[in-house]
Amino acid sequence: MPTLMNMRPSSGLAPDALGTGKLARLPQLERGRGAAINPAGRFETYSENWVDDGWDSLADIPKLRTEIFTEAPKAIITRNQSPDISFDRSINPYRGCEHGCIYCYARPAHAYMGLSPGLDFESKLFIKPNAAALLREELSATNYAPATIALGANTDPYQPIERGFRITRSVIEVLAEFRHPFGIVTKSANVTRDLDLLKQMAELDLVKVALSVTTLDPKLARSMEPRASTPARRLAAIEALARAGVRTVVMMGPIIPGLNDHEIENILKAARNAGATEAGYTMLRLPFEVKDIFKDWLAREHPARAAKVMSHVRDVRGGRENDPNFGTRQTGTGPIAWMIGRRFQMTAQRLGLNAERLKLRTDLFHRPVQKGEQMMLF
Repeated sequence: MPTLMNMRPSSGLAPDALGTGKLARLPQLERGRGAAINPAGRFETYSENWVDDGWDSLADIPKLRTEIFTEAPKAIITRNQSPDISFDRSINPYRGCEHGCIYCYARPAHAYMGLSPGLDFESKLFIKPNAAALLREELSATNYAPATIALGANTDPYQPIERGFRITRSVIEVLAEFRHPFGIVTKSANVTRDLDLLKQMAELDLVKVALSVTTLDPKLARSMEPRASTPARRLAAIEALARAGVRTVVMMGPIIPGLNDHEIENILKAARNAGATEAGYTMLRLPFEVKDIFKDWLAREHPARAAKVMSHVRDVRGGRENDPNFGTRQTGTGPIAWMIGRRFQMTAQRLGLNAERLKLRTDLFHRPVQKGEQMMLF
């Protein structure tokens, strides 16, 4: 387990001093990580340059290790007004994600902490130990109106450090206490650890769990999502959840045109056979610093396909590498995006997925009597 530390600033790897625009890669840092570069965040005035002085000095840099920092937010429920997602509130027990998914749209959030969206995002993680206490306080407010809360909107709630810190479980315990509906999105089979709570909530139609399966190829998964559960373990998690009566969704997020879109049919079939009853997808998004991090990975891991993949990405993004607009950012536009959407829809329909979508209940929500509080007469 990584050592708990106080937050400290860190600067990242940046463009080399020769001004070539190429981001320095350190092979020692790549093992088990998604990114191989650590560009400074977009808000930074200064950056660090790593230059090989000809004496193999870069080889002396110590192995990258995961560092944990504490964060003490004043509120834990994050609100949004996005018209193209199905929830208006979420909880992120952590900031940053050790899974290291190379395409993660949440990477740019690390720039707000003065850190890099590259290697820093997956190696400098923030925990929120007071998450459960904050949630209990917010749900106890007399003017609070319940609606589904998403766990895992900007970080994976079951990334490896959850095994030790158990913050996600503490949040779920509060949600169960209040009978509050919630959904989970994860790439980790560790979600099955909390089957006792999830089964209890599922019996009341208060929970839905989505497993993100982006490929069935373990080699691609290890490169693209290095510390997430293997595809086989994710499918096994779907099976375990479904067997326990927990409604499960398979999320193909993201679809990367030219890289994993050929797997749509096989992924949906495997997930259906494992017990998933619903399915969804998102198109690859490359906001802010993610563009350079993803393209660096693509050129390193798939040099023969890099040009084709980026050409398809621009095709589904109206000629750009990213489309931030509501309504199109999740699915893309143009003929390639249309074809992917139709394939996904037709396959899901043929397999019986999405025939019935579970609507989580809000009518069971109640505020338990708090310590020192007088019980209601009626």
